[in-house]
Amino acid sequence: MRRMRVRLRRPRGIVEVVSACVVGAAVLVLAVRMALHAAAALLDAWPVVLALVVLAGAVAAWHMTRSIAAGRRAVERLAVLRVTLAELDAGDDQAFEETLRSLLVRDGWRARRVGGRGDQAADVIGEHAQLGRLVVQAKHTTVGGKVGVRVMYEVNGTAGPVHRARHAVVVTNGTFTRDAMDWGERHGVHWVDRDRLRRWAENGMALHELLNLPARPSRFGRAA
Repeated sequence: MRRMRVRLRRPRGIVEVVSACVVGAAVLVLAVRMALHAAAALLDAWPVVLALVVLAGAVAAWHMTRSIAAGRRAVERLAVLRVTLAELDAGDDQAFEETLRSLLVRDGWRARRVGGRGDQAADVIGEHAQLGRLVVQAKHTTVGGKVGVRVMYEVNGTAGPVHRARHAVVVTNGTFTRDAMDWGERHGVHWVDRDRLRRWAENGMALHELLNLPARPSRFGRAA
């Protein structure tokens, strides 16, 4: 089936010319009226528009201020302690746990290392005035090693009932399996993989800012 082609042609004769002019004038009048209505509506709503502009500016300024403040805090923390991933990789399990404790102290926590036999899935415990108690399970591994979901089960089972912690975190210099990350997200067990560890130890971001830890009681119970 052949497709029909529509071709425009020039008006012929005085009648068609006049008709075309009338249609063009009508379209022009309609466009002008619509523009005038839009301008009138804008003038009537100028207080709302001005308020929205001011609000948008205030929000942008607030975000910029927060970003600048966060950058300043990161620089101050790095002046106290900065640890590279290469240094973390080179250490052993005990050195890894001690470094995590030092990083928590740098971030404003009172922290102690408790790792060892019978630690019940807690290598470091931190205390914070606003954030409560934090339990950290450290998993030092070879580069490319993965932490599985079983670790999440263990930490979840002891963080609240045994250690009375508000927050539970598993930290590794390697990575996590997808199941471990998904399970942790669903059950409130935070995870810090190699990328997040770099942001914490090397770039100076505080752990509680990195994980957005809430300052209210969680399901793990009240801090002791």
